[in-house]
Amino acid sequence: MRPSDVNLNDLDVFERGVPHDWFRVLRREAPVHWHDEPAGPGYWCITRYADLKAISRNPAVFSSERMGTLIRETDPAGLPVMRKIMLNMDPPHHRQHRALINKAFTPRMIDALRPRIVELVTQIIDSVIEKGECNFVEELAAPLPMLVICEMMGVPDEDRRRVYEIGNSMVGFDDPELQPDGKPRTSGDDAFAEMFVYAAKLREKALSHPGDDLATGLVNVELEGRKLTPEEFHFFFLLLLIAGNETTRTVTTNGMISLLEHPDELRALKQDPSLVDSAVEEILRFSPAVHSFRRTATRDTEVRGVPIRENDKIILWYPSANRDEDVFPEPDRFDIRRSPNDHVAFGYGEHYCLGANLARMELQEIFRGIAQRIDEMEMTARPRRLRSNFVNGVKEMRVCFRPGRQSTDAAA
Repeated sequence: MRPSDVNLNDLDVFERGVPHDWFRVLRREAPVHWHDEPAGPGYWCITRYADLKAISRNPAVFSSERMGTLIRETDPAGLPVMRKIMLNMDPPHHRQHRALINKAFTPRMIDALRPRIVELVTQIIDSVIEKGECNFVEELAAPLPMLVICEMMGVPDEDRRRVYEIGNSMVGFDDPELQPDGKPRTSGDDAFAEMFVYAAKLREKALSHPGDDLATGLVNVELEGRKLTPEEFHFFFLLLLIAGNETTRTVTTNGMISLLEHPDELRALKQDPSLVDSAVEEILRFSPAVHSFRRTATRDTEVRGVPIRENDKIILWYPSANRDEDVFPEPDRFDIRRSPNDHVAFGYGEHYCLGANLARMELQEIFRGIAQRIDEMEMTARPRRLRSNFVNGVKEMRVCFRPGRQSTDAAA
């Protein structure tokens, strides 16, 4: 295979699985590779770890704000709105906005969530353990991050299912199955608008009925006399829903697939719960939630001696960087004891994931619970993956396991 044979625009390929063989070819033969695209200007593929990091820590030259961070082209008319999402900001605006959010979204708040997360994991496993089978995505992976985000933001119980469905539609705009009319979208605009309306409703609730939740904290937090505007609050809720919910669900499912496909590693985790933390890091490295993010060159520059022109599109491929042979020995081997494991699943530099600590905590507790309480799990059908070169998602994974008892029964 040659670099010219690679077609990262083919979403049918991603629906079958991450094309690691293609990334291997690009890393070896063309780590800065020009890729044509039928409905856009074409883009540079960045597949090496060191290059991804160097670009990520240089927002002055490689901008998130100029044209956004999605591989799909953004309508110029939509750019002003898109730039209000923190993911699509550059310094100094990004740093100011992030500092304001950090005042409400504190490490102390995250640390205080662990007992509740443990409790939720117990309830989630209790809900399926007697059945001996389930859809892993919907019944084991999805509930925890959605419940945590909704509880943090004060979303009422009756609204949570719809919030979940809108989030699916937003990240799965390329997948017709996740759209109301069964047709792929050029963007997630319809779902975006509905979620924006809901965020406004949530903000009004936080103002009129303040509570001990993140929404109330966000409407009241100040930095140097400035508060979040209503619009900024709405956009942060959108970001939190996608980055804090969809991605954690995706990593949970992909991590379980990796463990089931490597039974010796799953057996080791069940025998030694102290391996949970390193197992989570390897799960993040081996199958990260995000395939790609975009940057746009703000001036003529170069990467590895390859000339890059101003306004060129650059795509960072995270699954490839996480299997770079120069950084990770035997990168295609799934090893829950791997150390060091300095993966880039949470990004790097300015846009390192704001919720990384929360995601790690959720992943640690759900895998701890599964390892301790669910035995003899196996897939009963091939997982159905998301048709996307943006999110490395799974729509459905049917599993069976040995039926067990609810925790209350076990205690009795």
